[in-house]
Amino acid sequence: QVQLVESGGGLVQAGGSLRLSCTASGRTFSSDVMGWFRQAPGKERDFVAAISRSGGSTYYADSVKGRFTISRDNAKNTVYLQMNSLKPEDTAVYYCAAGGLVTPKNTDYAYWGQGTQVTVSS
Repeated sequence: QVQLVESGGGLVQAGGSLRLSCTASGRTFSSDVMGWFRQAPGKERDFVAAISRSGGSTYYADSVKGRFTISRDNAKNTVYLQMNSLKPEDTAVYYCAAGGLVTPKNTDYAYWGQGTQVTVSS
């Protein structure tokens, strides 16, 4: 049974930082592309970042480029999202996902975590 468990969300002031983690079990972690998505209330789930199986390639949404960094540790079955210079518009539930392609399309990811709330106050 595949499980993705996110952690690290919380409340932070604008300009602050948070690091999200997502730990996977039930699959060979290094065989999956990993992605982060987010969903604000009343909005669709949007792509944030993705990372290749080896970690050598990354892909970001324009809205987070230069502020967020995705990384992975295959020995720990964990993918991270370092979020700096946070803005109120970054407020959302953040989900990690596992898939086969480095792509921004959420339909290309087969497995999803339960999400972690990130709230950025102004």
